[in-house]
Amino acid sequence: MKFFFQLYILPTLLLFELTPINKKEVKVLKIFDQTSIHFAPLKIKDSTIPTLRFSNFNWYIKSGTATPGPNSWSSNNAYVDSIGRLHLKITYNPIIKSWDCAEIWTTESLGFGTYEWFVDGPIDKLDKNIVLGLFNYPASPKVPDGTNEIDIEYAKWGIEINKAGNFTVWPAQLLNGYTNQSYPFDISLDEKRTRQKFTWHSGSVLFESLYGWSKDNHLLISSKTFQPENPSLYIPQSAEPIHMNLWLFRGLPPSNNSPVEIIISSFHKSE
Repeated sequence: MKFFFQLYILPTLLLFELTPINKKEVKVLKIFDQTSIHFAPLKIKDSTIPTLRFSNFNWYIKSGTATPGPNSWSSNNAYVDSIGRLHLKITYNPIIKSWDCAEIWTTESLGFGTYEWFVDGPIDKLDKNIVLGLFNYPASPKVPDGTNEIDIEYAKWGIEINKAGNFTVWPAQLLNGYTNQSYPFDISLDEKRTRQKFTWHSGSVLFESLYGWSKDNHLLISSKTFQPENPSLYIPQSAEPIHMNLWLFRGLPPSNNSPVEIIISSFHKSE
């Protein structure tokens, strides 16, 4: 098996990664990205990384050039407005002649419970090269790649005919012959407001994508329950930071050459 090296230079860390080139590219890139940036101990704030305050949580803001993609990431593309909404943007930077993406993640790790995002944006009509990710991922670089992640993603992974919605659970440890359980689904919206949520227990993960923001509205876009035998093997069991990102698959520019913005009105975590 052939390998290639990726080199990341961070404010306090020099990190090499050895990657099999025949792994599933999109997930490998994202996993490497999260591993490479989470070098701070849990619940200890790293003052070298910019932060913002959103929905009663503190969040790190990603900047520089790194995977997934690889992409350029700008701290200006993730910000909270005067009424408390989070804006995630992909914009063209004429100075470096490339597109800037956005990512934030909580400074603390969160455990079992329900995670809910109130999203404002045309997630059903995103360009085929754009990815919106709402997910958890372990803070420690000692955790093996390809494990301990629960994803809600809106992306076509560069192929226009692909389904835009994706629910995915990565196992608690590396397992021979097993990568993840993923559930693609179609989505078509009449209006841009949706609720995205997953409920994570030690023995199951319930995904829900719903129309509108009303708590009384239970009109599903899609839902899926993952409840395997031996859940301690197939479901993450440890507290992890929560991430939100908006990025370009393989670093490719939007095929329509247009910037994009997604607004997260609020984020909630309950037991």
